[in-house]
Amino acid sequence: MVDRLTSSRIKKIFTDLNLTELLSVAVLPGAWAEQSLESTASESFAKYSPIDGQFLADCGVGTRHYDQVVSGSVEAFKYWRSVPAPVRGNFVRHVADELRRNKFLLGELVSIETGKILSEGEGEIQEAIDIADFAVGLSRQLYGLEMHSERFEHRMFEQWHPLGVIGVITAFNFPVGVWAWNAMIALVCGNSVLWKPSEHTPLSAIACISLVQKITRGLGHPLAITSLLLGKGSSEGQLIANDLRIPCVSATGSCIMGKDVATRVASRFGRSILELGGNNAVIIMEDAHIDMAIRSTLFGALGTSGQRCTTTRRLLVHHLVYERVKSHLVDMFSKVKVGNPLTDGVIMGPLISENAVNKFISACKNATEQGGTILFGGNLVKEMPSALYVEPTLIEISPIAPIVHEETFAPILYISSFTTLKEAIALNNGVDQGLSSAIFTNSLVCSEYFLSSVGSDCGIANVNLGTSGAEIGGAFGGEKHTGGGREAGSDSWKYYMRRQTSTINYGATAILAQKVNWEVT
Repeated sequence: MVDRLTSSRIKKIFTDLNLTELLSVAVLPGAWAEQSLESTASESFAKYSPIDGQFLADCGVGTRHYDQVVSGSVEAFKYWRSVPAPVRGNFVRHVADELRRNKFLLGELVSIETGKILSEGEGEIQEAIDIADFAVGLSRQLYGLEMHSERFEHRMFEQWHPLGVIGVITAFNFPVGVWAWNAMIALVCGNSVLWKPSEHTPLSAIACISLVQKITRGLGHPLAITSLLLGKGSSEGQLIANDLRIPCVSATGSCIMGKDVATRVASRFGRSILELGGNNAVIIMEDAHIDMAIRSTLFGALGTSGQRCTTTRRLLVHHLVYERVKSHLVDMFSKVKVGNPLTDGVIMGPLISENAVNKFISACKNATEQGGTILFGGNLVKEMPSALYVEPTLIEISPIAPIVHEETFAPILYISSFTTLKEAIALNNGVDQGLSSAIFTNSLVCSEYFLSSVGSDCGIANVNLGTSGAEIGGAFGGEKHTGGGREAGSDSWKYYMRRQTSTINYGATAILAQKVNWEVT
């Protein structure tokens, strides 16, 4: 077993990522715009690792320099929108290469800040690399359509133009991945990007922006095509949401946070991309490959310690295989190794904060009060490096119990049985969120019904794989209280651009549409 989290190891990561120079100032910069790599903060907040409570750095709050940062982003956009899209793609290609060179260092930094196991931290950086590669190709494929005009000697077509400054507000659980989904696409589309990361993961953000600005300097572009605004709490995010200079805000987080952002952005007729909570269900049919279903569900429920928006929170099992699945799951939960996520063999680390632990405890208590039975877990794990470690928890409960309709960001899986597929789909759809869903079955009829218009109402619907672990090629996001936004692949790039329909008359006659006859005589 190799425990990697030591002061010397952290110091080496900071040094290798060129963060040591930043750490030499009293407070890390809270606001980065053009020419700013020095402390600009009048106040700060301390960042500690959830793994063992070790102090990592003091981070500046950028509110005082907010206008400077946004003004820099606006000016950078005016330059960047005129740069040819393939040239913008070449910039992102260099970013992808820089991420590759630093994949393992950044992955370890993500793990130290979030408490993820190391392979998940490194996997997140790989996801950032993948979306950057995707964006490079996209830079030559920002296609518009040509439509046939009803008027003689007219040509009608649509084209796409950059939108402006894109505000990106990210959550702690994917501090690099979600930023990359938005930033890499927004950049090749010709936008500048202003990033407000979670207060729990400022160092991952600083490391990434530092690497990007290294590329920016080398290629001679304005630094402010990517900017960073650090802060503790919601004040900086609210500034972004209220700002008329930021036409589009992409926000990832809780449904409560998303509703606030959406209301503020909509009130000024802005555009929002919301990727919010998910109360995701897995359906296991009687003909399913049970071992595969259980292993997939186990990662879905416990990966990132249950702190993913795509985490499996509800397991609906056909009554004919229910006892078998339940027994197998209890056995598997008992074998999950909880501990320091940088230690070999550990597959579940700590929760992000004391508040998250309190919500875990409260959810377990409420579940038992609502008739649930804790089959495994429900407790804190003692003798750990910090007080943020909890047991993986399996609770047998009615699928309509109130607590089951709440999204608790913790490793809690609620299990219940059903009789028919229609009943299971009704339960799957019977929550406020609509992010991810999955069914395990060998029946073509069941899988197609699940994927049909009367099946799952989620933005993601999988067959014979779990709810968690999306690839970047597909659009990511969900419906209902999940917000309706889409990020990453497919045609999500259109969210970051404005569509323009154009018609050219190459004849010598003024012709009105719909055969309207209007003449001045």
